[in-house]
This record gives sequence, structure tokens and C-alpha cells, in this order.
Amino acid sequence: MNTEKQLQGKKVAILLTDGFEQVEMTEPRKALQDAGATTHLIAPKGGDVKGWDSTEWGDSFPVDLPLAGADPAQYDALLLPGGVMNPDKLRTEPKAVQFVKHFFEAKKPVAAICHAPIMLIEADVVKGRKLTSYPSIQTDLKNAGANWVDEEVVTDQGLVTSRKPDDIPAFNKKMIEEIREGKHERQHA
Repeated sequence: MNTEKQLQGKKVAILLTDGFEQVEMTEPRKALQDAGATTHLIAPKGGDVKGWDSTEWGDSFPVDLPLAGADPAQYDALLLPGGVMNPDKLRTEPKAVQFVKHFFEAKKPVAAICHAPIMLIEADVVKGRKLTSYPSIQTDLKNAGANWVDEEVVTDQGLVTSRKPDDIPAFNKKMIEEIREGKHERQHA
């Protein structure tokens, strides 16, 4: 399917902090931009955020908007990159958790890869949802009431999840589809 400009006029928030898995932000962000979406990197602090590149620190990226100044109502969808450190730090930020929760309450698409579904547990939005993640957090997700499955990409009423960087092509395709479709009335918080 041709993704060219399918997302023209859509704005996607990318919530992250230092230690995000670099490729889980850069590749989905490029796919979103190639499809015509505007993307904003949103982090608890302004300045730059530093990626994690497999086994060592990666590149720095300028933050478009500090979390304190970001209004989730201004965005059509949310992308949550993984990495071990990134969601573990974000889950301790009440404003970040509330930011995530907004997208579920507003029935907007959310795409979360690898360790990012930890944020969904913290936002209390996984109960009864079918999803996947990096295998090491499956017990946490199951304990929070999720129906965890080991699949490349899982879509559940606007929520798109994948396990790891190898899944990015499938993740990107489903993410763009869900954002193109817009609000999902059966999406729930």
C-alpha cells in the first residue's frame, strides 16, 4: 500500500526521554513524516534527548516541545518508542503518564514498541487489551490485565504494539493505517 501523504495534516506526538531505543524513534518518525504527518519530539526537559543505539549511547535529537508546554489535545496520535531506560524514567513523571492517558480517553491512536508498553501499565489502560511488547515485560502486562501475545505487530482498537526493532516495518505500516483511520470509538482508557 502506498503510504505517500496518507497522513497529510495529522500531528503526531512522540513522547520520550534520554535512553530511548534510537531506531524505534527514527524509523517510525521517518515513516510518519514520509506519509505527510508532522511529528514533535516531546520530553520532560527541553534541549536535547539522547538515544540508545543497541549497546551504547547514540545520537542526540532536539526536543520540539518540553512536556510542561505540550497539550495532548493538539495531536492526532501518540508514538512511544521503547528502550529499557526511556519508559522506566517516563513512568515516574505524572505529567507523562497523564499525557499518555489522554490519547486513550480521547480514543486517539497510540503506537508503542518494545519496552514502551510499561507506560500503558502506568496509565492504567491495558486491562482487557490484546497487545505485545518486548518479552521481558510480558508478565507485567499480564499482571495488569492485558492479553499479551508474541506477535510481530498487534492492533487493538487504535493501539498498535510491536516487540523489537526487527518488527519496525510491520509496526510502521499498522501505525500509519491506524492514524489514517483516526479516532477509534471502542478505544478505552
